[in-house]
Amino acid sequence: LNELVLFIAINKAVLCLCFEGLCHCRSVTVSGGPLLRVEGQPLSIRCDVSEYEGPREQDFEWTITRGTETIKVISTFDDRFTDRSLQDRIRSDDISVSRLADNAVELRIQEARVSDSAIYRCSTPSTDSFISGNYEADVQLQVVPSSLIVAPDAPNPVVREGGSIRLQCNVSHNFIEGIYLSLTWSFKKGSSLLEDLLTFGPDLGVTVGDDYMLRYTDGGMRLEMGNGVSHSLVLSGATPADQGMYVCTARLWTREQGIWNRIQEKTMEMEEVTVNSTDPDYTVVLSSSVNAKFSGDPTELECKVTNMSNIHSGRLGVSWLYRDIQPGDVPVSTHTIVSLDENGNLVPGKTYKSRVEAGLITVTRMEPYTFKLRLFRTTDADAGEYMCAIMAWVPSQHGNWKKVAEYVTPALKVSFANKRPVLGVVARRLREATAAGSTFEMSCQANIQNLPPGTAFSILILSEEAIGSPSRKLASLGPEMVLQLEDWGEPGRQDSLMLVKTGKRDFQFRIQAVQVTDRGFYSCEMKAWMKQPGEDWVEMAKGVSNKVQIAFTHKGPTFDLSISSDTTSVFPWETVKMECDVSVSGTSPTADDVAYEMKWFLSRLRGSNSASLLASMDRWGVVRKAPRNDSSDCSLERLGPRRFALNIHSTQDSDAGDYHCTATPWIRSTATGVWSKTLEVTSQRVFLNVKFALWDSMKLPLLYGICASVTVGVVSLVLGLVCAHCCCKTTTPTPRSHNKLMELEID
Repeated sequence: LNELVLFIAINKAVLCLCFEGLCHCRSVTVSGGPLLRVEGQPLSIRCDVSEYEGPREQDFEWTITRGTETIKVISTFDDRFTDRSLQDRIRSDDISVSRLADNAVELRIQEARVSDSAIYRCSTPSTDSFISGNYEADVQLQVVPSSLIVAPDAPNPVVREGGSIRLQCNVSHNFIEGIYLSLTWSFKKGSSLLEDLLTFGPDLGVTVGDDYMLRYTDGGMRLEMGNGVSHSLVLSGATPADQGMYVCTARLWTREQGIWNRIQEKTMEMEEVTVNSTDPDYTVVLSSSVNAKFSGDPTELECKVTNMSNIHSGRLGVSWLYRDIQPGDVPVSTHTIVSLDENGNLVPGKTYKSRVEAGLITVTRMEPYTFKLRLFRTTDADAGEYMCAIMAWVPSQHGNWKKVAEYVTPALKVSFANKRPVLGVVARRLREATAAGSTFEMSCQANIQNLPPGTAFSILILSEEAIGSPSRKLASLGPEMVLQLEDWGEPGRQDSLMLVKTGKRDFQFRIQAVQVTDRGFYSCEMKAWMKQPGEDWVEMAKGVSNKVQIAFTHKGPTFDLSISSDTTSVFPWETVKMECDVSVSGTSPTADDVAYEMKWFLSRLRGSNSASLLASMDRWGVVRKAPRNDSSDCSLERLGPRRFALNIHSTQDSDAGDYHCTATPWIRSTATGVWSKTLEVTSQRVFLNVKFALWDSMKLPLLYGICASVTVGVVSLVLGLVCAHCCCKTTTPTPRSHNKLMELEID
């Protein structure tokens, strides 16, 4: 029976190999081996299954074989699978299995033991409809004892500048075929991260850190291989930048499937190294030689280098730094304003580039070692802390300049010498408007503090219908005293408004012939400006005045407005007439002393608050109509002193909707003869419905269709008769000869 089962399995395997392109065969694979690991180190073995049937998530079992003994390790679906000898390591997670995907897992050992050396087998239970392919895979694991020892020699703790730093690292380990060694020297300064200088191995190659490649190629960093145990890295031409902690790291590697795999690592700190400077030596003092009193004034800072020694053939450069101060004196990020490099080139910072190129910021060098920064126009944004960084440069062995020292001064706080400017504005009523047609006047006066001489002022007059309502701009005077009418655009009233400057900081505003619509609250907004020659105006302060009210009582007549239509439902192409009648309550003025401004509106959505203007008639009788896209049209007519009509000709569907009208009465004062506008009144709404005339819309197309059909039929009949007469005439047959030979020939 066993031989039969083996024969069937072999036949299926052969068939699977022969028809691999036609069928799927289960394939189980593990990490390529043999695997070589070190005692005490973590290890992992991966297992994958592919080309399988059944559920997407597959289960796995791990066993190990030593000689003839097989031990069950762990399973993804059976908690009782583990052999009793390994249960303690399973419970402590020293041995575990981690699922990487539905078809992949990883066997993990936290601390490998020499006794873990064995053949590891990964098996997958069958979920296929028939057995094909392989269901298990093996890999050889060898765990060797840990023998890596790292014992660096302490370098000289104090090295003079320009001297050499020797970093000797002693490393030993048992030689085992297939295990390779690498050695890395690293460096860190203070609490900064570890930075690799040079790595030797594991393939006898040398890898140099990016920041040290130039030094290595120049011979300033070299590797000295010893007797196989002691190896040294020598740094020559030491500088203060080499001062810090040095570290030696040894690593063991194996090469598996063409890839280097690290199996052990040990790191030892060597010693802290101090480099005594023999730098140029100097001190730097930062001071403010010119303080800005106001915004727009210049500021000048001076950075003086003193007690200079050991400079020899070196050079000095400078960088001016700025940082803003947040509330609570919390500093933020530092920005470079401008730098003077070792070659004397002026290099502006990104934020200040435009100002430097425009000559608004300059840097000058005064002998012997004094640098000055000048801001020709100080702004509010320039207030903050300033620092000066002095760099010393000396020639390198390759002819370039090498920075060997840098000193940054303590921060110097720069602010305006005087307090911030303050602008207060007071509005006073000079003449009160007591009735429509009278004159209103008010004055606006600025009270200033901490503003420099030569300050210019601008003013803007604002009005509000009520306290808190949106403000309306009426008129303004800029710092160059140019009058600008803002939202004051009423026809015929441009000359009734006046805004003039009456003093150094005094202005006067006037409205002649005040209307009812002018009632409300008026205020002044003033700004203080400064201007440097060749530059734009710069705002320094701003203030808004108190509010002055125009609140006279309107004693004239009261107006009302009604609308009516001769019909509320029409057919297309008919005409509709709508009348708007103005009624007057109280003392009615004569017909010559009152005029009306009429407007008609249409809202196509019934009940909607939005409406479009159709046409208007001003108080002089001038008619203006809105553009129309339809074939319909409208006209206006005056039927009487207070009766006005809107006619809609050739109505269309788009003319349906709610109609209403508004009237704005204008009354002429009998005493002064001045016209004044009263409040606008609005009528109710009437709805116009445009019917759909089915027969009227169809009769013409039907008539045209019938006529066209009859015409085509008659033309077709006539054309047929003509063709039959011309093409179908009777012809006389040719008599046949009695000659039999001819007849035969013809036949």
